[in-house]
Amino acid sequence: MSIKYTKDHEWVTVDGGVATIGISVYAQDQLGDVVFVEVPDVGRTLDKGDELAVIESVKAASEVYAPVAGEVVEVNEDLEETPSLVNEDAQGAGWFAKVKMAETADLDDLMDEAAYKEYTEGLS
Repeated sequence: MSIKYTKDHEWVTVDGGVATIGISVYAQDQLGDVVFVEVPDVGRTLDKGDELAVIESVKAASEVYAPVAGEVVEVNEDLEETPSLVNEDAQGAGWFAKVKMAETADLDDLMDEAAYKEYTEGLS
């Protein structure tokens, strides 16, 4: 399962038309210790670019945007009790939501891992 990235540092993997979304390791490094995560409600319909979640860290509050359009079918309820999962495993246990995608074409303008690495290296 390949991983894709946005310029806003969200990641997405797709399995059977369902996209799992979170933030990259780079993003959580920039945020510092995550102290609160607000995930969307199950059943919410998102357009690509809509606010998906809100993250608060010791440094800042930040929005997470939906890299794909669709319906939220599952959220990571563990983040409510343990927001630090984002720091511990940003691209694993720290995922935010699963979205049943409306259009697989939404993935076309996202970066692969190599392109994202190059993109983040240009930011420092």
